[in-house]
Amino acid sequence: MSEAIYEDHPTEARWTHIALRVEDIDATIAWYTTHTPLELIDKRQDDDGFGAWLGMPGETNNPFILVVAQFLEGSDPFSDAPNAVLGPFAHFGIELPTKEGVDAKAATAKEGGFLAMPPTQMPPPIGYICMLNDPDGNTVEFSWDQGVYATLQDRWSK
Repeated sequence: MSEAIYEDHPTEARWTHIALRVEDIDATIAWYTTHTPLELIDKRQDDDGFGAWLGMPGETNNPFILVVAQFLEGSDPFSDAPNAVLGPFAHFGIELPTKEGVDAKAATAKEGGFLAMPPTQMPPPIGYICMLNDPDGNTVEFSWDQGVYATLQDRWSK
């Protein structure tokens, strides 16, 4: 049995990340740090390739990160498998504070050629949404009035 590397560990099970294999890690990092509230937490390189962690800024007791990995030629342990892409329905969701924020994200994406779905009012609890495609074709939804934040705030305040 190996010894622990880190001193801090969660006190209970935590949902911590989603991981994606990407073609160009630098393009992916640039896209997410430009078009989402995520920031680069860590970037590493080893003999197999590159890895990066992207997450929300600020301290939290419930960290959740997007892990992205770019494997070097001949080092991808999943090279025989197709590169899985989230879309068109499977997606990452980001709730924005205003409807205008969704419109602005959509306008930027349309101008940049990566708008997957224009702003659309969906029935509750979905809200007002648009969808963008990241450099690898993964879908990222931006929503307003979706209720995820409000529902959890209500639950936490009880």
